[in-house]
Amino acid sequence: MKALTFHGKGDIRCESIPDPGIEDPRDVVIKVTACAICGSDLHIYDGVIPQMHDGDVLGHETMGEVVEVGSSVKNLKVGDRVVVPFTISCGDCWFCQHGYYSACERTNPDHKKAETLWGHSPAGLYGYSHLLGGYRGGQAEYLRVPFADSGPIKVPESLADDQALFLSDIFPTGYMAAEFCDIKPGDTIAIWGCGPVGQFAIRSAFMLGAERVIAIDNVPERLALAEKAGAETLDFSKADIYDAIQSMTNGRGADACIDAVGTEPDPTASIDSMIDRVKVATFLGTDQPHVLRQAIHCCRNFGTVSVVGVYGGFIDKFPMGSAINRGLTFRMAQTPVQRYLPRLLERIERGDIDPSFIVTHRAALEEGPEMYKTFRNHKDGCIKVMLQP
Repeated sequence: MKALTFHGKGDIRCESIPDPGIEDPRDVVIKVTACAICGSDLHIYDGVIPQMHDGDVLGHETMGEVVEVGSSVKNLKVGDRVVVPFTISCGDCWFCQHGYYSACERTNPDHKKAETLWGHSPAGLYGYSHLLGGYRGGQAEYLRVPFADSGPIKVPESLADDQALFLSDIFPTGYMAAEFCDIKPGDTIAIWGCGPVGQFAIRSAFMLGAERVIAIDNVPERLALAEKAGAETLDFSKADIYDAIQSMTNGRGADACIDAVGTEPDPTASIDSMIDRVKVATFLGTDQPHVLRQAIHCCRNFGTVSVVGVYGGFIDKFPMGSAINRGLTFRMAQTPVQRYLPRLLERIERGDIDPSFIVTHRAALEEGPEMYKTFRNHKDGCIKVMLQP
């Protein structure tokens, strides 16, 4: 089969590799009908994510048609259309039983590596390094889905692929980011990053009752899409974000702030972000927390900071004094996608949201390496790439 594979920083290739097969009775194999390039994949493309091996198959936003079924899988059959959560979860361990699927104890065979870095291991993820299992990703013609009786959800025929695909990651992640904010009537939510996750966070915040959403970015197409959803926008290259949010909230600050950027903010955003970038480039740091610092300072007293942008290691100059003295609450996670799938699928079916709004570019799998460059460099108004093998 054909698949997109990693061969070092900035080197993504479409090449032929062996087809997957059933390896465990709980597996299924799907023929991929749609997959996508996620903003998190760009961290791999930029060489930021450790433990990526030459030839690793990328991608964790995938859906398709079941073509093989393991003997223990009773909830799926050949021919079913399914969307696959990016978090691989057994469904049986303590964390899965409590709804914390992204912390599954059993699906990361590389858990010792993760424990060395983070203290404890999260669940395995598709196509996202040998810290998280080394699983083949879904930017391919076929995908083996382990623990298939505890992951994929059937997609009704009434929904097109571009409406269902983003249940795999970015819709649940954006929704979780907004849900973490514990939104009350009248609340103002500030969101850093108007990429795909930020766009879903904007719409989710409004669905959950926010009165105002302030969206922060510097890419014109992203800001325009945020405004289309009803957000007020700030271009960080033209405005002092702290001063602007203080002015817009009568000096109180946003009720909650969402970091949908993570470890790779625009290094030209400020002197602070430039220093962070230099530290990473000279191996004096692992992450660039400029956005997180700014979100903390812009949040009102006893507000909430919701973090869904990807961080991988350690951050410095963390304003702990601000956080503790002002009573901030922090919520963050890799999304336990299975927890959100039924309710978000229902929202799509009843017309609360049509996730296909996010797609700006559609391409064949063979065009994937070029689409990585297009997405990475914001070329041609690119906000989200959907690939169709």
